[in-house]
Amino acid sequence: MSTATAVRPAPPVLDLDARLALVDAAMTVRLAEAAVAFEVNTAHLPVADPIPHIAEAPLPAPAATPSPYRTPLADLLHRARLRIETDGWCRDAVFDESGAVCPIRAIRLEARGDRDLAHDACVTLLDAIQDHFADADTIPSWNAQQTSAGAVLRAFDRAVSRSHTQETR
Repeated sequence: MSTATAVRPAPPVLDLDARLALVDAAMTVRLAEAAVAFEVNTAHLPVADPIPHIAEAPLPAPAATPSPYRTPLADLLHRARLRIETDGWCRDAVFDESGAVCPIRAIRLEARGDRDLAHDACVTLLDAIQDHFADADTIPSWNAQQTSAGAVLRAFDRAVSRSHTQETR
């Protein structure tokens, strides 16, 4: 007794263009069916827009709060502190995918291209850090040792206070 096994022919191998053409044809059919379903479902409405427009309210502009500091250095440090509060604090990188920033990045962004002012702000911040952490060599090395944004924000507060009192004398 011999048994015969049915052998199916191998499906044809399609190249990329043929597969894309098949997907395009399938999507065209699905879109046509969806358009018919939309027309049927909205036929009883007096004025049905075939493509409904969703009105999206614009995001409100953040309220610009005036800086309480008149000196450029104190104002810059204050804005950098606010940026870390708003965008988030980043510990082990300059910035992360969520938009959080490290102290130096916050200062540079808020300096808006004024390299000298950014440098002065970094020096002032490092001085304020070293008042409480004498072993801090650089802002990045100190920042990497912190466990929360609290210490960073307090260092900015000390730097703002220091720059404000030095410049207003």
